[in-house]
Amino acid sequence: MLFVIDFDGTLSVRDTVDAMLEKFAPPEWEEVEQEWLDGHITAVQCMQKQLRMVQTDNVKLESFFRGIQLDASFLPFYKHVSQFSKVAIVSDGLDHAIKVAMKNAAFPELPIYANKLHFVPDGIDISWPHLNASCDAGNGVCKCAVAQNLSTDVGGPVVLVGDGKSDACLAKSADVVFAKGSLIKYCEKEGIAYHRFQTFADVLSQVKKWPQEFPQQAALLSA
Repeated sequence: MLFVIDFDGTLSVRDTVDAMLEKFAPPEWEEVEQEWLDGHITAVQCMQKQLRMVQTDNVKLESFFRGIQLDASFLPFYKHVSQFSKVAIVSDGLDHAIKVAMKNAAFPELPIYANKLHFVPDGIDISWPHLNASCDAGNGVCKCAVAQNLSTDVGGPVVLVGDGKSDACLAKSADVVFAKGSLIKYCEKEGIAYHRFQTFADVLSQVKKWPQEFPQQAALLSA
């Protein structure tokens, strides 16, 4: 079994990239964001333009990443589901930001699949190790491809926990979807069954019901 966990706005309390741009980039980053939301540019084009607007030094960025607030209820959730499932963070955000935030909060070290951050003089740039050019979603990280590769190794159902546009593609194929934010609107529009959540305490509450709702999970839990 595999849990695919989004980071920005899901595991982190707010969108890390947006918060960084608000702090270190000129206001024009919001115009680029709107271009993406309107469908005029891809997520890759949007993020590359925005990150090249960031103007600050490495020390200030590292301090910012350490200050990212995470959902504390993830810890009891992880303690429970890690008994019977693989858990991976799959994000269209920045790998280094996620690693620093997780380490600073003393969260467990998990597999992270995200875009690669590069420090350059007075700012940052980005590369795309998990880009799938054939994916219609146009994200830097193709969550469908990552989930498919991981689930092949793990076996069992795929559970998505997410909140936004980068989760939409995987929501179509995941066996179970936990949604908040704009992902709820997408699921309702596409007729995708989902569980609504705000924090990982809500996800844990639902997962604990699974032995009664899904007999195949009972065998995993008692193994």
